[in-house]
Amino acid sequence: MNIEATALSKKYGHISAVSDISFSIAAGEFVGLVGPNGAGKSTTIKMLTGQLIPSAGCVNICGVDMTKEPNVGRQELGYVPEFPELYNYLSAREMISFVAEIRGRGDIEWALELTGLGDDADRLIREYSQGMRRKTAIACAIVARPKVLILDEALNGLDPPSVERVLGALDEVRKEGTSIVLSTHVLDTLEKLATRIIMLKDGKIEHDCLPSELSIIRKQFQ
Repeated sequence: MNIEATALSKKYGHISAVSDISFSIAAGEFVGLVGPNGAGKSTTIKMLTGQLIPSAGCVNICGVDMTKEPNVGRQELGYVPEFPELYNYLSAREMISFVAEIRGRGDIEWALELTGLGDDADRLIREYSQGMRRKTAIACAIVARPKVLILDEALNGLDPPSVERVLGALDEVRKEGTSIVLSTHVLDTLEKLATRIIMLKDGKIEHDCLPSELSIIRKQFQ
């Protein structure tokens, strides 16, 4: 399994943000992580990426314990936060090249083409729209072809054609064996590509189901 979360919990004082959740995600799976505000999605993602240390339980990324060796685990991890920070005075090509250099590998032209940034690759990021900045962050996340890709509301700010382009890019890397976790409130997006959906509620897993069962989840949001 590329991702394994075992008995994962996170407490802030007496408040439990995530309570004893377990799941595993295999190579080539596209998992939608959904739930109402305050359900524990962001906390879960931050534990998966090694930004938060669990109060209990553990996370393994490609067999690496993210609590003990987070930097090793991140070698096979691509991540797009809800509010990505980019260097405004670099172009997209320079930004992606910088990430590839840090990671020690990367296909820059492939990442630019896949996300649709090719024609604007040499413009400064400070000139970009929110959608183009988002696509740059996604290109940075996929440039090294990681085995695990985690995206926190990564489609926010994209117009419909850009959403289709990015979803196509995600589907391509999934077919190469990358495990993808996408946190989103847009359930229709998941019907197109997700192979599985995990719904959190009050810090616990409410549903772990196939996209064909989305009607059950929609009722939870009404």
